[in-house]
Amino acid sequence: MLRALLLLISLPLFAAGATADALRIGMSPDYPPLAYKQDGRVVGIEADNVKAVGKVLDRPMKVVEMPFEKLLPALQAGEIDVVMSGISVTEERSKVVEFAEPYMEMGQMAIIHRDKVAKFAQPWSVYRKGVRIGVEPGTTGAQFAATELKDAVVSFYADADAAFAGLRNDEIDLYIHDAPTSWQLATANDNTDLISLYAPLTQEQLAWPVRKGDDALLAELNRALNLMKSNGTLRYILNRWIPVTVEVQ
Repeated sequence: MLRALLLLISLPLFAAGATADALRIGMSPDYPPLAYKQDGRVVGIEADNVKAVGKVLDRPMKVVEMPFEKLLPALQAGEIDVVMSGISVTEERSKVVEFAEPYMEMGQMAIIHRDKVAKFAQPWSVYRKGVRIGVEPGTTGAQFAATELKDAVVSFYADADAAFAGLRNDEIDLYIHDAPTSWQLATANDNTDLISLYAPLTQEQLAWPVRKGDDALLAELNRALNLMKSNGTLRYILNRWIPVTVEVQ
Protein backbone atom coordinates (compact mmCIF):
# COMPACT_ATOMS: atom_id res chain seq x y z
CA MET A 1 0.00 0.00 0.00
CA LEU A 2 2.78 2.48 0.86
CA ARG A 3 4.50 1.94 -2.49
CA ALA A 4 1.21 2.44 -4.33
CA LEU A 5 0.50 5.68 -2.47
CA LEU A 6 3.99 7.07 -3.03
CA LEU A 7 3.79 6.30 -6.74
CA LEU A 8 0.39 7.96 -6.92
CA ILE A 9 1.46 11.34 -5.63
CA SER A 10 3.76 11.81 -8.61
CA LEU A 11 0.80 11.57 -10.99
CA PRO A 12 -1.46 14.49 -12.06
CA LEU A 13 -4.62 15.15 -10.09
CA PHE A 14 -7.79 13.50 -11.34
CA ALA A 15 -9.28 15.41 -14.24
CA ALA A 16 -12.00 17.95 -13.57
CA GLY A 17 -14.34 15.88 -15.71
CA ALA A 18 -14.44 13.01 -13.20
CA THR A 19 -17.64 11.02 -12.75
CA ALA A 20 -20.63 12.25 -10.78
CA ASP A 21 -19.71 10.22 -7.70
CA ALA A 22 -16.32 11.90 -7.43
CA LEU A 23 -15.44 13.48 -4.11
CA ARG A 24 -15.44 17.24 -4.71
CA ILE A 25 -12.37 18.83 -3.13
CA GLY A 26 -12.36 22.59 -2.52
CA MET A 27 -8.90 24.06 -2.92
CA SER A 28 -7.33 27.49 -3.31
CA PRO A 29 -4.01 26.84 -5.10
CA ASP A 30 -2.22 30.03 -4.10
CA TYR A 31 -0.57 28.97 -0.86
CA PRO A 32 2.83 27.29 -1.37
CA PRO A 33 3.93 24.78 -0.30
CA LEU A 34 0.42 23.61 0.70
CA ALA A 35 -1.26 24.12 -2.67
CA TYR A 36 -0.15 26.19 -5.66
CA LYS A 37 0.21 26.17 -9.43
CA GLN A 38 3.42 25.02 -11.11
CA ASP A 39 3.61 24.72 -14.89
CA GLY A 40 -0.18 24.80 -15.02
CA ARG A 41 -0.64 21.97 -12.50
CA VAL A 42 -1.78 22.11 -8.88
CA VAL A 43 1.03 20.83 -6.68
CA GLY A 44 2.00 20.87 -2.99
CA ILE A 45 1.16 19.12 0.24
CA GLU A 46 -2.60 19.21 -0.24
CA ALA A 47 -2.38 18.12 -3.87
CA ASP A 48 -0.42 15.05 -2.74
CA ASN A 49 -2.91 14.49 0.08
CA VAL A 50 -5.78 14.47 -2.42
CA LYS A 51 -4.10 11.76 -4.46
CA ALA A 52 -3.23 9.64 -1.43
CA VAL A 53 -6.72 9.91 0.09
CA GLY A 54 -8.30 9.06 -3.26
CA LYS A 55 -6.18 5.92 -3.44
CA VAL A 56 -7.13 4.81 0.07
CA LEU A 57 -10.84 5.50 -0.48
CA ASP A 58 -10.70 4.04 -4.00
CA ARG A 59 -12.77 6.98 -5.17
CA PRO A 60 -12.35 9.60 -7.94
CA MET A 61 -11.32 13.02 -6.65
CA LYS A 62 -12.41 16.23 -8.37
CA VAL A 63 -10.52 19.38 -7.36
CA VAL A 64 -12.68 22.51 -7.46
CA GLU A 65 -10.54 25.65 -7.44
CA MET A 66 -11.87 28.82 -5.82
CA PRO A 67 -10.65 31.76 -3.72
CA PHE A 68 -9.81 30.84 -0.14
CA GLU A 69 -12.53 33.01 1.38
CA LYS A 70 -15.20 31.14 -0.62
CA LEU A 71 -14.17 27.64 0.44
CA LEU A 72 -16.15 27.29 3.67
CA PRO A 73 -19.29 29.00 2.29
CA ALA A 74 -19.14 26.64 -0.71
CA LEU A 75 -18.80 23.69 1.64
CA GLN A 76 -21.81 24.76 3.68
CA ALA A 77 -23.81 25.31 0.48
CA GLY A 78 -23.10 21.78 -0.72
CA GLU A 79 -21.06 22.88 -3.72
CA ILE A 80 -18.05 20.85 -2.51
CA ASP A 81 -17.71 17.90 -0.13
CA VAL A 82 -14.47 18.65 1.72
CA VAL A 83 -11.84 21.40 1.83
CA MET A 84 -8.19 20.41 1.46
CA SER A 85 -6.41 23.76 1.34
CA GLY A 86 -4.38 24.37 4.49
CA ILE A 87 -7.35 25.21 6.74
CA SER A 88 -6.43 25.76 10.38
CA VAL A 89 -8.77 24.53 13.10
CA THR A 90 -10.31 27.41 15.02
CA GLU A 91 -13.17 27.66 17.48
CA GLU A 92 -15.09 29.91 15.11
CA ARG A 93 -14.76 27.55 12.15
CA SER A 94 -15.62 24.54 14.29
CA LYS A 95 -19.03 26.07 14.92
CA VAL A 96 -20.00 25.77 11.25
CA VAL A 97 -18.04 22.74 9.96
CA GLU A 98 -16.71 19.41 11.24
CA PHE A 99 -12.96 18.86 11.09
CA ALA A 100 -11.23 15.57 10.44
CA GLU A 101 -8.27 14.69 12.64
CA PRO A 102 -5.35 17.12 12.15
CA TYR A 103 -2.61 16.13 9.74
CA MET A 104 -0.13 18.92 10.41
CA GLU A 105 0.96 21.47 13.00
CA MET A 106 2.28 24.93 12.35
CA GLY A 107 2.06 28.46 13.73
CA GLN A 108 2.34 32.14 12.97
CA MET A 109 5.89 33.42 12.54
CA ALA A 110 7.42 36.87 12.37
CA ILE A 111 9.49 37.98 9.37
CA ILE A 112 11.88 40.92 9.57
CA HIS A 113 14.42 42.72 7.43
CA ARG A 114 17.95 41.50 8.08
CA ASP A 115 18.93 45.03 9.17
CA LYS A 116 16.77 44.52 12.29
CA VAL A 117 18.03 41.12 13.40
CA ALA A 118 19.83 42.55 16.44
CA LYS A 119 16.78 44.53 17.54
CA PHE A 120 14.44 41.54 17.42
CA ALA A 121 16.79 38.70 18.33
CA GLN A 122 15.04 37.99 21.64
CA PRO A 123 11.60 36.28 21.56
CA TRP A 124 10.07 38.86 23.87
CA SER A 125 11.02 41.73 21.54
CA VAL A 126 7.95 41.07 19.38
CA TYR A 127 5.74 42.07 22.32
CA ARG A 128 7.31 45.46 23.02
CA LYS A 129 5.09 48.51 23.05
CA GLY A 130 4.99 50.44 19.80
CA VAL A 131 6.33 47.67 17.57
CA ARG A 132 5.00 48.13 14.03
CA ILE A 133 3.30 44.94 12.91
CA GLY A 134 2.11 44.04 9.42
CA VAL A 135 -0.65 41.45 8.93
CA GLU A 136 -3.05 40.31 6.24
CA PRO A 137 -6.74 41.06 6.97
CA GLY A 138 -8.85 38.11 8.08
CA THR A 139 -5.91 35.84 8.83
CA THR A 140 -4.83 34.07 12.00
CA GLY A 141 -1.91 36.49 12.11
CA ALA A 142 -4.32 39.44 12.24
CA GLN A 143 -6.27 37.75 15.01
CA PHE A 144 -3.07 37.12 16.96
CA ALA A 145 -2.02 40.77 16.64
CA ALA A 146 -5.44 41.96 17.81
CA THR A 147 -5.53 39.75 20.90
CA GLU A 148 -1.88 39.40 21.91
CA LEU A 149 -0.14 42.54 20.60
CA LYS A 150 -2.49 45.24 21.82
CA ASP A 151 0.35 47.74 22.32
CA ALA A 152 1.59 47.31 18.75
CA VAL A 153 0.89 49.56 15.77
CA VAL A 154 -0.83 47.30 13.24
CA SER A 155 -0.91 47.86 9.48
CA PHE A 156 -2.76 45.71 6.95
CA TYR A 157 -1.32 44.38 3.70
CA ALA A 158 -3.15 42.56 0.93
CA ASP A 159 -0.52 39.84 0.59
CA ALA A 160 3.02 38.81 1.47
CA ASP A 161 4.62 40.73 -1.43
CA ALA A 162 3.02 43.97 -0.25
CA ALA A 163 4.15 43.30 3.32
CA PHE A 164 7.68 42.50 2.16
CA ALA A 165 7.75 45.89 0.43
CA GLY A 166 6.59 47.42 3.73
CA LEU A 167 9.52 45.80 5.53
CA ARG A 168 11.97 47.11 2.94
CA ASN A 169 10.50 50.61 3.10
CA ASP A 170 10.64 50.57 6.91
CA GLU A 171 6.88 50.99 7.18
CA ILE A 172 6.72 48.04 9.60
CA ASP A 173 9.17 46.18 11.83
CA LEU A 174 7.61 42.72 11.58
CA TYR A 175 5.30 40.84 9.25
CA ILE A 176 3.31 38.08 10.96
CA HIS A 177 2.03 35.31 8.76
CA ASP A 178 1.65 31.54 8.54
CA ALA A 179 4.72 29.31 8.78
CA PRO A 180 4.69 28.44 5.03
CA THR A 181 5.61 32.03 4.23
CA SER A 182 8.70 31.64 6.42
CA TRP A 183 9.52 28.24 4.94
CA GLN A 184 9.62 29.82 1.50
CA LEU A 185 12.23 32.28 2.71
CA ALA A 186 14.36 29.33 3.83
CA THR A 187 14.13 27.42 0.58
CA ALA A 188 14.02 30.09 -2.16
CA ASN A 189 16.55 32.50 -3.58
CA ASP A 190 14.13 35.41 -3.62
CA ASN A 191 13.82 37.88 -0.74
CA THR A 192 17.23 37.06 0.70
CA ASP A 193 17.23 40.43 2.48
CA LEU A 194 14.42 39.14 4.73
CA ILE A 195 14.57 36.52 7.45
CA SER A 196 12.09 34.73 9.67
CA LEU A 197 12.50 34.55 13.43
CA TYR A 198 11.14 30.97 13.08
CA ALA A 199 9.98 30.66 16.71
CA PRO A 200 6.21 29.99 16.37
CA LEU A 201 4.05 32.65 17.99
CA THR A 202 1.01 30.35 17.95
CA GLN A 203 0.28 26.64 17.81
CA GLU A 204 -2.18 25.72 15.07
CA GLN A 205 -3.42 22.47 13.62
CA LEU A 206 -4.41 21.97 10.00
CA ALA A 207 -7.29 19.64 9.15
CA TRP A 208 -9.87 18.95 6.44
CA PRO A 209 -13.38 20.30 7.12
CA VAL A 210 -16.63 18.69 5.96
CA ARG A 211 -20.24 19.78 6.38
CA LYS A 212 -21.87 19.41 9.77
CA GLY A 213 -23.58 16.04 9.97
CA ASP A 214 -21.51 14.38 7.22
CA ASP A 215 -20.30 11.72 9.65
CA ALA A 216 -19.76 9.04 7.01
CA LEU A 217 -17.32 11.15 5.01
CA LEU A 218 -15.62 12.33 8.19
CA ALA A 219 -15.01 8.72 9.24
CA GLU A 220 -13.64 7.84 5.80
CA LEU A 221 -11.23 10.78 5.82
CA ASN A 222 -10.00 9.85 9.28
CA ARG A 223 -9.52 6.25 8.16
CA ALA A 224 -7.46 7.39 5.19
CA LEU A 225 -5.43 9.81 7.29
CA ASN A 226 -4.65 7.21 9.96
CA LEU A 227 -3.40 4.81 7.29
CA MET A 228 -1.27 7.56 5.73
CA LYS A 229 0.25 8.25 9.15
CA SER A 230 0.89 4.63 10.04
CA ASN A 231 2.48 3.59 6.74
CA GLY A 232 4.68 6.68 6.35
CA THR A 233 2.87 8.28 3.42
CA LEU A 234 2.03 11.47 5.31
CA ARG A 235 5.59 11.87 6.57
CA TYR A 236 6.87 11.39 3.04
CA ILE A 237 4.52 14.06 1.69
CA LEU A 238 5.41 16.61 4.37
CA ASN A 239 9.14 16.03 4.08
CA ARG A 240 8.85 16.39 0.32
CA TRP A 241 7.58 19.96 0.55
CA ILE A 242 8.86 21.61 3.74
CA PRO A 243 12.28 21.86 5.43
CA VAL A 244 11.07 20.49 8.78
CA THR A 245 8.77 17.67 9.82
CA VAL A 246 5.48 18.88 11.29
CA GLU A 247 3.41 15.71 11.24
CA VAL A 248 0.76 15.24 13.92
CA GLN A 249 1.37 11.90 15.61
